[in-house]
Amino acid sequence: MSNIIAIFKRDARGYFTSPIAYIVIGLFLVVSGIFFYLMLRSFLQYSYAAMMQRAGYPINVNLMLIRPFLLNTSVIILFIVPIITMRSFSEDKKSGTMELLLTSPITNSQIIIGKFIASYLLYTVMVSMTFIFMIFLFIWGKPQFMPIFIGYIGILLLGAALVATGNFISSLTENQIVAAIGTFGATMLLWVIGFAGDFAGKVFGNILKYLSIIEHFDDFSKGIFDTNHLVFYLSLMLIMLFLTYQSIESSKWRG
Repeated sequence: MSNIIAIFKRDARGYFTSPIAYIVIGLFLVVSGIFFYLMLRSFLQYSYAAMMQRAGYPINVNLMLIRPFLLNTSVIILFIVPIITMRSFSEDKKSGTMELLLTSPITNSQIIIGKFIASYLLYTVMVSMTFIFMIFLFIWGKPQFMPIFIGYIGILLLGAALVATGNFISSLTENQIVAAIGTFGATMLLWVIGFAGDFAGKVFGNILKYLSIIEHFDDFSKGIFDTNHLVFYLSLMLIMLFLTYQSIESSKWRG
């Protein structure tokens, strides 16, 4: 356990003592903030029009504002995660530190888990900052807390699967740019594969939609907690961590 903590502290320090963490968090907050502002303005215009017309249209802040915001956030995350994970293993490989780690008493599993937790910490800090937007809604409105809570659980599960995927891609190369592009390609594939399901027939189409990482987030955005989606995200995370282990193990043989 102490070895995992040592790797985690080393990588987390690397993130937060360099500009990368603050650039990633700032970029994410600016983009998600723009989307939140546009959706909030549209929601207020709709609410005002409904009130003036006394039409009695249903106004639900959770479904009309928070759910679209969470769905857009899940898509923004697909573009941000590659920046978070690109240096995870690539930097150590390029600098030669990876060889030192592999010849040290630290096991491959401890290295992988420590690095994953460090990357995921940055992701969690970044995502949690968007809860500031929700606080504003609680101050001036009456949104339901539980759907928001479940939505953020979905965001965290989605992130766990994507960060593990990014770490795996990073373990394959010593070039951070290649790692970022590779992770971006993998996340895009996991996203658009669901669209392909619409044209692939019933059985094969259902399989493709099941593999889509965003399809599983839809219920979370509605405030619905389905254990099937939980199992999918955790399974994908564990598969990627296993593949990372195999990648690191094979690098020993390659020398």
